[in-house]
Amino acid sequence: MALIYALQAREVLDGRGWPTIELVLWLDNGFSVITTVPTAVSKGDHDSVELRDLDQRVSGLGVQKAVNNINQIIAPQLVGKDVLKQREIDQLLINLDGTQTKSKLGANAILAVSQAVLKAGALSVGLPLYQYIQKKYRLVDDISMPNCIITALDGGVHGGKNLDFREFLIIPASHMSIDKSIEMAVTLKQKVEDLLVSKGAIHSIGVTGGFSPNLYKNTDAFELLIEAIRQSPYVFAQDLFFGLNAAAYDIYEAAKYRVRENNQGMSSSELLALYKKMRESYKLIYLEDPFIESEDNRWQELVREIGKTTTIAACNNVSSKVSLINKGIKNQDFNAVVIKPKHLGTISETMESIKLIKDSKLDLIISHSSGETNETLIVDLAVAVGANYVKFGPLNRGERVAKYNRLLEIFRETQASS
Repeated sequence: MALIYALQAREVLDGRGWPTIELVLWLDNGFSVITTVPTAVSKGDHDSVELRDLDQRVSGLGVQKAVNNINQIIAPQLVGKDVLKQREIDQLLINLDGTQTKSKLGANAILAVSQAVLKAGALSVGLPLYQYIQKKYRLVDDISMPNCIITALDGGVHGGKNLDFREFLIIPASHMSIDKSIEMAVTLKQKVEDLLVSKGAIHSIGVTGGFSPNLYKNTDAFELLIEAIRQSPYVFAQDLFFGLNAAAYDIYEAAKYRVRENNQGMSSSELLALYKKMRESYKLIYLEDPFIESEDNRWQELVREIGKTTTIAACNNVSSKVSLINKGIKNQDFNAVVIKPKHLGTISETMESIKLIKDSKLDLIISHSSGETNETLIVDLAVAVGANYVKFGPLNRGERVAKYNRLLEIFRETQASS
């Protein structure tokens, strides 16, 4: 048995230079783990509260209140606790906060502690984190590798609104192994950059590190990617396909979806028609947050019309919460769910949501956030629970590359042991 000896939180920076929390947890055997939590550009209506200082320092973005909540309120309550008792500790954190949205202590503070306990549990029994999670929760019998959904271009709030939709994605075909998939994505990244440079186009990068060219239409992004693919050894619609994170809530204004394909704005039915056209023209096999939450009828219509060939994923409108996922399942609003531990605040709540998704035979996507760190816990989590897909962002910038490198490391470990 390994018990918690001490906790110490401090403020550090995420990949955008925004403050976030780093936490060190020491065990009574002298070993320690360290973890950091991601942050986000946009917040869903149902997200747990990411506590910020909202004062004069660093434009109000500081997290010293959350850090102090760990050091002064949470830490004294956890000293002497057994790190293998994840659920018990997570419930203690929830009770200490006492709010529905974790607004008292901050979901960022609570998640930092919950993640540290999970990592310390793996360390205490001498297992890699993914093996510890798999053996502890038993959501899958065997370890398997997820497919990657890789950001090629940043748009929307991630790209300075150069394009309307937030992420233009490439998805390797299922026949490609993880190492070959990432190798292909690296090649295409270089081809896209070369193409932008040759055209004299903007090749700066967006919030998560994806290229953010200023194009005339959203569909021009797919044309650009197809041109880059033609200059590579790979075959479109054979080796890779396209996906789109529409983040429709960002483009909704005055009862219209504001996209450059229609200067007057699109109705939900017109936007649905655009998605169907993209599916036919560009082999779109993944579509995330296609409409705002209240337009259930359009979600359902989209699933009925293209759901057999396209993954329709809910992220913002469910915020990883069991109650909202259950509602969407009953309404048949989607056939996949994006999970981010930061939506909930504890690992135990995250695992409950993951179990519901898997029991309901929906596709599971474990996703990064816009403000990432070098923490790789979500990689081990995705592998351990048998996620269908992972989203880590572009193959650019250290906080994203760290996750792809960890995925490759796990892949090689599982290959060596098989």
